[in-house]
Amino acid sequence: MTESPWSVAVVGPGGVGGLVGAVLSRAGHPVVYVARPDTAAALTAGGLAVTSAQYGDFHVPATAVPRLTAPVDVCVVAAKATGLDAALEGAPAEALGAGLVLPLLNGVDHLAALRERFPAAQVLAGSIRVESTRVGPGRIAHTSPFCAVEVAGDLAPTARLETLAAQLRTAGIDAVVRDSEAALLWDKLAFLAPLALLTTAYAGTAGEVREKHRADLEAVAGEVVSVARAAGATVDTAAVLGLFDRVPPGMKSSMQRDVEAGRPAEVDAIGGAVLRAATRHGVDAPVTARLVAELRERGI
Repeated sequence: MTESPWSVAVVGPGGVGGLVGAVLSRAGHPVVYVARPDTAAALTAGGLAVTSAQYGDFHVPATAVPRLTAPVDVCVVAAKATGLDAALEGAPAEALGAGLVLPLLNGVDHLAALRERFPAAQVLAGSIRVESTRVGPGRIAHTSPFCAVEVAGDLAPTARLETLAAQLRTAGIDAVVRDSEAALLWDKLAFLAPLALLTTAYAGTAGEVREKHRADLEAVAGEVVSVARAAGATVDTAAVLGLFDRVPPGMKSSMQRDVEAGRPAEVDAIGGAVLRAATRHGVDAPVTARLVAELRERGI
């Protein structure tokens, strides 16, 4: 390891948080998971078992608590947006110390909310590209052959960002530092929003959306890209559609999987965020608005 170990807290040890925490733990970093009391007890008793297409199958012991009480070098926030407020109750700002806050969340609005709770200069923008699911207490299935993190911090010293990225890379997580928080977050949302909204609205896979709902796909991609560019991203519609066309035809979005499992879905964090930004920037997004309205009318 090129850097000395960092102390790490993971708020929300689900598919993403559990995987990131387990990989960092395996690399020698002390990790504490912040979770509900029942989840914390299960993790502490049984540790984390990971089945991974990239890292192989491995098990690490785990320390989990309902509430963080000691400072850490970095706090990874990986809870779903629908449970973010409750999850953050376990990570009070006074316990964080000078540690960085790295949210690996969907959407864009969470950055301002986190900066209201924690010192603004310690809160980074982050995104992760991975397919990973919590399949049971302490059991993580990492099905993609990749796990890639991007970080940016308009208010943080570049040296801290580079050191964080180096720690992630040394542990085996691809990591790069981006120049702009807005570009990082919107580049991801420009692809995620069409995928999530369309697969969920039509209860179909990515391949089915491509074949049966191409007009809506092209319209939503164009609308979200227009909003993203107004917000500071450089992505273009052709790139988003090209990426959509390359994903496996059987792929489902995490929002769609949440709906199928009866869990709260991130319609507001994803679709609502696009529409709020569209209003701020004076961009029309009628097809996106229709899909969000239909999902809300269905109680999703």
